[in-house]
Parts: sequence; C-alpha cells; structure tokens
Amino acid sequence: MKKIILKKTALPKIKQKNLWIHKNEIKKLPNLKAGEIVDIYIGNEYLATGYINPDSKITVRILSFEKTDINSLIRNRIKEAIQKRENLKSITNAYRIIHSEADLLPGLIADFYNGYIAIQINTAGMENFRQLILDTLIETLSPEGIIDKSDEKVRKKEGLTTENKVLYGSIPDKILITENNINFSVYLKEGQKTGFYLDQRKNRKLVSEYVQTGFKVLDLFSNAGGFGTYCGKKGADFIKFVDVSDLALNQVQENCRLNEITNFQTIKEDAFDFLKNETDSYDLIIVDPPSFAKSRHERQGALRGFKYLIVNSLKILNPKGYLAVFSCSHHISMQDLIDLTTSSAAITGDILEIKEFMYQDKDHPAVINMPNTLYLKGLLVQKR
Repeated sequence: MKKIILKKTALPKIKQKNLWIHKNEIKKLPNLKAGEIVDIYIGNEYLATGYINPDSKITVRILSFEKTDINSLIRNRIKEAIQKRENLKSITNAYRIIHSEADLLPGLIADFYNGYIAIQINTAGMENFRQLILDTLIETLSPEGIIDKSDEKVRKKEGLTTENKVLYGSIPDKILITENNINFSVYLKEGQKTGFYLDQRKNRKLVSEYVQTGFKVLDLFSNAGGFGTYCGKKGADFIKFVDVSDLALNQVQENCRLNEITNFQTIKEDAFDFLKNETDSYDLIIVDPPSFAKSRHERQGALRGFKYLIVNSLKILNPKGYLAVFSCSHHISMQDLIDLTTSSAAITGDILEIKEFMYQDKDHPAVINMPNTLYLKGLLVQKR
C-alpha cells in the first residue's frame, strides 16, 4: 500500500474521525495517481486508509481508521446504509440510500425511487469502485434500472469526465413515487441532481400541518412543487408556484393533477424579480432556494440574497401568517437564518414567533465528526 505522511498539526482532526485531509496538512505529497488507495501516517504511527487525489484541495478522503480489505468494506457499508433506511418504507417508496461521508462512503450518493436507483459517483477514488458499487446495489435491491446522475462540475475538479446515462436495466421517462400518501412524478432522465428533493420530506409534512382552510400559499423556488402540493392536500384555498424552470413547472402541474389539486397557478419567473412586483398577500410563504453559498467566498452574497427574500416575503405575508425559510448550504448556519429573519423583521416592523426549527430528513444523516454533512436548515416563523 502507498503511504503518505501528515503534519503533526493534523493529528487532532484525525483523532476526531474527520474524513477529509487537505493538501496543506500533508508533510510531503508523493507522486500518486488520482484515486489510489493510501495508508495515512504521522511519523511511524498508522492512522487511517483512504484514497488520494493530488489535484484536489481535499487531497485524501478517509475510508477506514483500521487496516482492512477495502472492497469488502465498501460492499458492507453499502448494505448497512440500505438497511438503515428500512423503516422509511412505511411512509414512502423514495428515499436516499447512500449519503456520501455521512454513510462513510465519501464521494458516493444513491437515491431509490420506487424500484429505480439514481447514483452520483463524484470522486476519482470512488470511481475506481464503480463496478463493485453497481454489483452490490443490484445484488441487494434488485432494481429495475440504475441511472448515473453524477455532478459534472465536481467530477471535472476531480479530473473525471461525465456521461450521465442508464447503467443497468431501463429507466422510464416518468416514475411515480409516494410519500405520506401524496403522489409525485419524478423525471430521472431530465430532473435536477438525482431527481427530487428527498431531504425535505419531513419538512414538507411539518410546514403543511400549519395550513388552515382558506389559506393562500406562495411556494417560491418551487421546483417540482413539493411544499405547495402538501399544502394543497391539507386544504389550502390557493397555491401559487414560482420557478424559472419549464421542466419544474411541468412537474408542478403533473403533481397537482395526481393529487386532485385544481386551485393553483404556476409562474415562470425568477423569485427575486417576482417579489419586486407582487401585490397579492399570503397566509403561508415558503422560501426554499438552491444553494446560494457553495463555498465560504459566496457566503456574504448569499446572506444578502436571503435578506432580500425574507424582507420582501414579510411585506406580503398576512397578519398571523407563516414564513418558512430554508438554506441547503453548509456555509449558512441556523443562527444565520435567525439573525437574517430578526434583522428583516426590524425593517418591516414585524414581531415574529419561532414555530419550528427544521433540518434534513433522516435518510440524509448528519455526522458530528463531519460538520458539512449538516447542510439543510429551516426556520418557520409566524407574524404576530
């Protein structure tokens, strides 16, 4: 096994079982190929085994803190991750089965959609185990099809090309899934990432429980309309969905039809532009944008964006109405959401009561040792 030596300053982080080693933590970087398996040492002390990419800022991703057969380890971890999600079958037939670092499989994501699997293999190290991954998924779940939905931008940084295609069996143009007795269509071939925002499942249900008869709901950055559809099933009088994507709004219409919701409107527009001119008022507004801060450098711009969205949402929120705000970026904390909402309320002159703190659903686990795995945060407030 190839060996790398870390600086002594990296020891506390490794002892805390953090899975990432950055380039500046390596004492001397040997000439190795991207994806090679390496043993990690400080001095003569063995610490862990992982895979390396000399061209990446995250130069080593740890797979094990003891010497073991890596093929068997990956196979067993995949099966363990799948087994952990068994209890979700009672409420849904669509859930994440592998969540990268949080399942100790850095660089690998897999989602299950009613018999079909979408995978992302996003690192050079995990790419070397592609066939093992596919074989284990087929053996364990007997899917009807597997499609590659890997992140092209991430793979490019890893020195990998991307060809999203069907890897096994067949994938239909449309897959019907159910969660909490609500139906959704998923377009795996065309949809964003692996198809549907499964991490918001419990938050969709939680937010919709505040809906009362006669409510007017605004679903900003609606994507496939998950939040608004839940609210429609709970008896909202009217739902307005806003998104810039034709595909997303087509999904909204399909999902409303599937759930016999007729009292809705779709608006194709950027949410920032929409809020500039909106004069209608609402009893519940959901603000669930894509990631504004994919790096620390984008954090300040993201905070400004959230401030604009919250201030202008509060202006069209009815008295006693509810505002749900979400961030899917690790670089925006729950305290950031609280502070942004507090400062926004000072501008609009509102008193806001916190009703719920919200996080990603349990098929997207967060591991304390890896802070970046806790990425989704949400705040539900009521205007007093």
